[in-house]
Amino acid sequence: MKVGSPVIVSDNDEHSDEGSSGVVSRRNNHVIEVALEQWPAGDRFRIDLSPDETTRRRQRSAMNAARNATGRAGKLRDMMLGIVEPRFDRERPFQIFDQLNPPQEDAVRFALSAKDFAIIHGPPGTGKTTTLVEIIRQAVARGERVLACASSNTAVDNLLERLVRTTPHVVRVGHPARVTESLREHTLDELVREHESTAMVRELMRESESLMRQAAKSVRSREGYRRATEMRSEARMLQNQARSLERQAIQYVLDASDVICTTTTIDDDLLGSRRFDLVVIDEACQCTESSVWQAIARAERVIFAGDHCQLPPTVLSDIASREGMKQSLMERLVNQIGPEIYRRLTVQYRMHNEIMQFSSDHFYDGSLIADVSVAAHLLTDLRNISSNRFTDRPVKFIDTAGAEYDEEIEPDGLSKLNSREANLVIRIVKELVESGVKGEQIAVIVPYAAQVRLLRSRLNLEGIEIDTVDGFQGREKEVVIISLVRSNDRREIGFLSDTRRTNVALTRARRGLIVIGDSATFASNPFYSEMFEYFELIDSYDSVWNFTDWDGAEVG
Repeated sequence: MKVGSPVIVSDNDEHSDEGSSGVVSRRNNHVIEVALEQWPAGDRFRIDLSPDETTRRRQRSAMNAARNATGRAGKLRDMMLGIVEPRFDRERPFQIFDQLNPPQEDAVRFALSAKDFAIIHGPPGTGKTTTLVEIIRQAVARGERVLACASSNTAVDNLLERLVRTTPHVVRVGHPARVTESLREHTLDELVREHESTAMVRELMRESESLMRQAAKSVRSREGYRRATEMRSEARMLQNQARSLERQAIQYVLDASDVICTTTTIDDDLLGSRRFDLVVIDEACQCTESSVWQAIARAERVIFAGDHCQLPPTVLSDIASREGMKQSLMERLVNQIGPEIYRRLTVQYRMHNEIMQFSSDHFYDGSLIADVSVAAHLLTDLRNISSNRFTDRPVKFIDTAGAEYDEEIEPDGLSKLNSREANLVIRIVKELVESGVKGEQIAVIVPYAAQVRLLRSRLNLEGIEIDTVDGFQGREKEVVIISLVRSNDRREIGFLSDTRRTNVALTRARRGLIVIGDSATFASNPFYSEMFEYFELIDSYDSVWNFTDWDGAEVG
């Protein structure tokens, strides 16, 4: 149950209670907050994750519309099916607003020259969001209207945060509970609330409520009944007037905007028949193909941005995965059409060169370049951090082979954990903290939820983040500890064979990357064998036998 998840809140003592629909608006290890339309009945409540039927219905409808589309939507469909080639115009001169590096500037020029669609391939730390914001600002400067989308609320908010600094008329559509609190002033709800007609809407609703209360108190007589009926009728009329004014205010705010930001699950009733000169879909490789057609149907031109070498769409159904739903539209287009429809960003501003290089060689044809500002930065370059075996080197691999760090199945569950690796993580965190590294500078990434739960229960360090790979897509930390968990004599590594997940984990770190794993379990996989060889090449390989003084103490 993450922030933004749809849930049902019901009376825990009344099993027949159908419950009230809500959205998780805030959560931590001790509190979960749910935004509801009305207070549910009961004293003690049960919260259940709710299937998002609205999303499914909208996607099915969009796919059916795309299948039968004519005009511009039909042409875009045919291009994205490979039936018709996409077109590019001669590049028009323009003035760059932001300070961009040459690959970013080239990507902006390429995107603006696209008459139909183009792709921005943004490997980790290469400034994909900066590039997209520049493209959007250039489009607005040309007098175009833009729809900016992403599959997740977090990704939409990342775009929104950058856009509101430079673009005056930007509105965020969606449930306010799903929007980062600091950005809620830019939501449609807040902007409508500030509209001049909203005061009148409130007054009409107050009058309506007053009339309804008076009607409820009417005396039991023919005259009283008549007056109550009239008051209720007048109250409904006032409510209708208020709703009409509110709808007008909503349409005014939307019409006045240059950029509308929303997830790819678009509220068609809200946006009506609006079309956009440019539709930008960020994190497009995490979108299932069915999820992007609502946005494409409204577009004159489309820009996809993402990295098909990182996490694919989350698809829980094995049947759907086999049918191809696991492959995003962006990945399919890159594979089917090739380099002529995309530009890759190559200068990265996140990672030390040695953290970057393995992923660059394996996933990006060795094309990534670490900017001089980050190429050699270390944890010890930060204020008040002293030197030790983890802070004065950018990469450390601790091999647990032969030390009986065996994986386990979580009691009463199916997820896997490795308690001895967890002890190792805890001791590393303790040593980092003792050297001056703060909790908010540390991330622990593990592939299995059971290991996450184990570490969260034992690492009570303020600011530290412990999560699966999915929780860190698009994120970064000064130091990242990765616990691979799997250790068995069968050499089974499960879904870690999808090496894109490991690519995400390896590229979250800025100055320090610490990997813990059993080389004997993973070495039969070519990717991990090459990774271990790389660690040896840069003199970052170490064995757990060199850390026998550790006792697995808890950190709190």
